[in-house]
Amino acid sequence: MNSGIKKSIRAVLTFGGGTALLCLLILIHINQGSVSIPFDTVMDAIFHPKDSLEHHTIRGFRLPRAIMGIVAGGALAVAGAILQTVTRNPLASASTLGIHSGTYFAVVFSTVFFPVTLFSNGMIVAFFGGMITYLIVFIISGGNKATPVRMVLAGMIVSLLFASLTSVLQIFYENETAGLFLWGSGTLVQNDWSGVQFSLPIVVVGLIITLLLSSPLNTISLGDDVAIALGQKVAAVKVSSIVLAVLLTSVTVSVVGPIGFVGLVAPHIIKLIGYRNHYYLIIASFIWGANVLLVADILARIIDPSFSELPVGAITALIGAPWLIYLVIRLNKTRYGEENTSVIAGKSQKKISLSRTIIILIASIIGVFLISLASGNYGFEPIVTWQAFFGSGNDFMKSLILDIRLPRALVALLAGMMLAISGLIFQGVLRNPLADPSVIGITSGAGVGALVMMFVFGVSAVWIPIGAIIGAFLFFILVMILAIRAKFAPTILALLGVGISALGSAIIQILVVQADLAVGSALTWLSGSTYARGWSELTHYLLAPILILFPMLFIRLKGIDILAFGDETAKSLGVKVMSTRFELAFYATILSAFSVAAVGTIGFVGLIAPHFSRLLVGPSSQRLLPVTALVGGIVMVIADLFSRTLLAPNEIPSGILVAIIGAPYFLWLMKKSA
Repeated sequence: MNSGIKKSIRAVLTFGGGTALLCLLILIHINQGSVSIPFDTVMDAIFHPKDSLEHHTIRGFRLPRAIMGIVAGGALAVAGAILQTVTRNPLASASTLGIHSGTYFAVVFSTVFFPVTLFSNGMIVAFFGGMITYLIVFIISGGNKATPVRMVLAGMIVSLLFASLTSVLQIFYENETAGLFLWGSGTLVQNDWSGVQFSLPIVVVGLIITLLLSSPLNTISLGDDVAIALGQKVAAVKVSSIVLAVLLTSVTVSVVGPIGFVGLVAPHIIKLIGYRNHYYLIIASFIWGANVLLVADILARIIDPSFSELPVGAITALIGAPWLIYLVIRLNKTRYGEENTSVIAGKSQKKISLSRTIIILIASIIGVFLISLASGNYGFEPIVTWQAFFGSGNDFMKSLILDIRLPRALVALLAGMMLAISGLIFQGVLRNPLADPSVIGITSGAGVGALVMMFVFGVSAVWIPIGAIIGAFLFFILVMILAIRAKFAPTILALLGVGISALGSAIIQILVVQADLAVGSALTWLSGSTYARGWSELTHYLLAPILILFPMLFIRLKGIDILAFGDETAKSLGVKVMSTRFELAFYATILSAFSVAAVGTIGFVGLIAPHFSRLLVGPSSQRLLPVTALVGGIVMVIADLFSRTLLAPNEIPSGILVAIIGAPYFLWLMKKSA
């Protein structure tokens, strides 16, 4: 078969087949609903409308939803194609670069504080939020010298930061942000044609401009130096393209909310087919982006036949996260795996005596602990706290301090220790300074397991840690399988972690919506909180794991130091590499699972504590273990203290505070090493 016939067949399948599939999906989509409507009635409603309830249902609710899915899916796919070309990053999309989270935060922030700015469906606000987010990611990841890995990692951290800030606003301004929770997860629900009428003209204009830029984009894809040599104004084309991509993203976010991964999946489908010319790539991406989003919305309503509206953004994440994992493994590993990430981990500038460090940290914990016990809605009361401990205080304050504040602070301390130790182990086992139970998806897996036990099986609280352990262990197995395939290359694993975490978060999001939790309760649990934690959580979930595993780990951690020299060296020294990795990682998984069972999904502790500890005592794992545990405990106790007192009598989930502290720290490390 000659090349001409192959090209014709490819074009027919890509454009003709894609369009035919789109028409079929539209018919399937508009036939879905809580009320069954015969197919011939659906066709009559489209082509021969009458003044009847069925026809109004089709034309006023179902058809606008399907058309909005086409517009939004196509726009997001085109935006993803543009971003991948301009950044020369095959993993770029509005979701992986944090643009979605920035637009969402901007809309929520304006809804609460500046509602007057939300004209044009909030698109202008979303656009500026998206542009600012892209600039932050671009600068933090190294500007024009940014590598694909750094951009995606910076996008992930910025997304977590903005997600935490958004959660704070939604928790404290639940009335003002009512209705934004489902929208914030991505939903195609339309009650009329207003969303389509608003977005369609902007998307059409954006698509036309993008097609006009297809030739300059073809030139830029050859590399900046070649493009400049060919007379292309590279800077102008890049700026115009980025503005266009953010605009297309913003208009979709303003109507349907942030829907991730469509801009990653659709362009890659077209590139796998073989299209590189941007004129054809853009048109085909639009068609297949619409297909991806309609398939996701159809699946959402198949999964939940009650039609209580699963967020379509969670379904696209279920589709897109495995796709991201596949892409990372498929791409040339040397392109990513050789990049040095050790500078991000934090290196010891000068070692401090281990005993002195531990004494200082223990003293700090005691100090923070006393401040925490003495602080609350009534202000700072050290005398009352003293009286409560030594018997001369009133019964109410005794109960408040000894039965509420004390066990809660102990829960925060031990949970922080466990998360920190877990992060230290994963960083050593995976040879990945970016590893953390939350970053590589273990925390998400534990959260999935705990939620399944709570809301699917409806079992008692005793079974929650069992569910968390099972979920964490399943995700741990997935991580280890992928790690073996990636030959434990640090940057490959960091990118795989983004996909695994996204997969777990999508499942958690679906379970939360299905469980019909109140917005505040859902966000509090998802963010991780020490609120209302007491002696039962301490004794059931935290004491036994740390008392049993800490001594075992202290003995076994020598293996991590040997693994740092590489597998061959470790084998020559008599270390059973694979069994050592699995054993230590299993211990880390247990620690993170019990922590999730106690306080929910809290991230960054396992990232911050080991990095900071290395600055204090160097890289030796046995020296790091006690120091990392103490640093993690301090971080969580401080987070718990501020969660109670910062906006008293209201509470901020501890996990959100840790993320707000941890994300800028991590971004600073990235910028410092850029």
